[in-house]
Amino acid sequence: MKSWLKLCWNTVKVFIAFSICTAMFYYGLRWLNQEYEDYHRYDEPEGKAVKVFQLNLSEEGGNRMERLLYFYKSGE
Repeated sequence: MKSWLKLCWNTVKVFIAFSICTAMFYYGLRWLNQEYEDYHRYDEPEGKAVKVFQLNLSEEGGNRMERLLYFYKSGE
C-alpha cells in the first residue's frame, strides 16, 4: 500500500513540475512575441545611413537578362 501511495505522490510531483515548466515556456514565448511585435525592421534609417547597393546597368555594359544569367551562374 505504501509503495502505491509513493508512486502516486511521485506521479503528482512530476505532473506539477511538467505543468509549471510548460506554463513558463508558454508565457516566455508570449513575452518574446510581444517584445518583437512592434519592432519595425523596414523603417527608414536614421543618421548618416547610405544606400549600400545600387544597380547601374549602363556602367556594367549589360542588360537585365545578362545580369540574371550572371546571378544564376555565380549566386551573387
